[in-house]
Amino acid sequence: MLFATHLLAAAVLARVRRLPVFAVVLGAALPDLIDKPLATSGVVEMFHTVGHTALLFPLALAVALTGRHGVAIAVGWALHLFMDALHIVINGRPTDALFLFWPLVVPPTPLAIPPGEFFWYYLWSPSFFLEVAIWTVVGVTTAKHLHATWADH
Repeated sequence: MLFATHLLAAAVLARVRRLPVFAVVLGAALPDLIDKPLATSGVVEMFHTVGHTALLFPLALAVALTGRHGVAIAVGWALHLFMDALHIVINGRPTDALFLFWPLVVPPTPLAIPPGEFFWYYLWSPSFFLEVAIWTVVGVTTAKHLHATWADH
């Protein structure tokens, strides 16, 4: 999924679950803030590695145990992993979802496209239409809410 969609989904989930918005958004941003620079600089070969591995669950649990903001960060991180795995499966590359178990398991044919090039590859994929739907629903819901708020004044 695109970075902005991760942030949007995190903000919506935080509002719905009444979690600290900034903390959930930060947690949702972390996997890409960790992995994109590592892959771009050649430290790792794939864009889903250190920050995207579900093997960090014990660390996420430890963060969650620190309190409400820790829970929110862990929720955002887990949401990001879920959304990336969903997007990969929807786009017909289910074995690439093995990134969740990196470094124990490496996807057999990972998509190694840098973020800028990925955007052009991603356009018109099945997951792209899911993201368009997410943004549309949030946009329409926000517009209705704003309209109702303004109508009351």
